[in-house]
Amino acid sequence: MFSITPCAAGCGRAAITGSQICAVHAANPAKEAERIAAYIHGRETVKDLNAPGLHFDSIDFSRRHFFGCNFKGASFSMCLFTESMMRMNFFDFSVFHHCDFSRSDLQFLSFAGSAIKNCTFESSELLNINFGGAALSDCTFNNSNLYNSRFIGADIELSDFIDCNLKRACFIGARQEGVSFKSSNTAEAVFVEAE
Repeated sequence: MFSITPCAAGCGRAAITGSQICAVHAANPAKEAERIAAYIHGRETVKDLNAPGLHFDSIDFSRRHFFGCNFKGASFSMCLFTESMMRMNFFDFSVFHHCDFSRSDLQFLSFAGSAIKNCTFESSELLNINFGGAALSDCTFNNSNLYNSRFIGADIELSDFIDCNLKRACFIGARQEGVSFKSSNTAEAVFVEAE
């Protein structure tokens, strides 16, 4: 699991891997994001990476294996994560626009409080994923296994969960508008309306 080195500027945020400072205090955050993307491209397996708060645009992270990485507060626009494998990674309070996670194997990840729009997770293993408090819009989870994933307090709109395994998936307090669960085993999920 990643170790957190505090930013040398004294702000209390985590420093980026290979740097002494965080994304907020970096002289050129775009260059830091390029450096981290090049680091990821240079290896099949990425472990213990700290890249919180960086912005990644049109980067191909496909077919990479991520273990214990920290992307809290990062933003991803038009990025590919297809056929990736991830374990114990943190994407809390991140932003995802037009990203593709299809055919991926994702387990024990946290997207808590994230904004996820126009993204696809089709035909993926999404086991024990925390989407608590996330805002999901125009997303597709079709033909995916969402066993024991949590959408507690999430705001889900115009999204499809067609032909999904929802066994032990939890939607307590989740607001849903224009959501389809067609052909999914909703009887094995937990749905409790928000009060």
